[in-house]
Amino acid sequence: MATPSLRGRLARFGNPRKPILKPNKPLILADRVGERRREKGEATCITEMSVMMACWKLNEFRDEACGKEIKDFFDCAARAQAARKMKSIQETMGMLPPKKLNKLLQRFPNKPHVS
Repeated sequence: MATPSLRGRLARFGNPRKPILKPNKPLILADRVGERRREKGEATCITEMSVMMACWKLNEFRDEACGKEIKDFFDCAARAQAARKMKSIQETMGMLPPKKLNKLLQRFPNKPHVS
């Protein structure tokens, strides 16, 4: 036996029966949003860092002998930081942080009923 669809269980126009599904909370927007935690990014420049550390180990941790590897690692880190900054700017275009959004929602709360 097939289960009835959701549409069949809800009240339809002209259906005298009340809907079976009832919301457990009022269908209005809340006056605040949850604080979102920042996602942890992926590790970058792992290869450059491991090459630099291997060079240090071979040369008894002298920076002079591993100048090229150190420069490559710092260049990679600078590129990754610039990419993260650009991604952050692109994501926040048109979006408000949760703290500012909560402040605005508290200044202009939703009416609990429609008059």
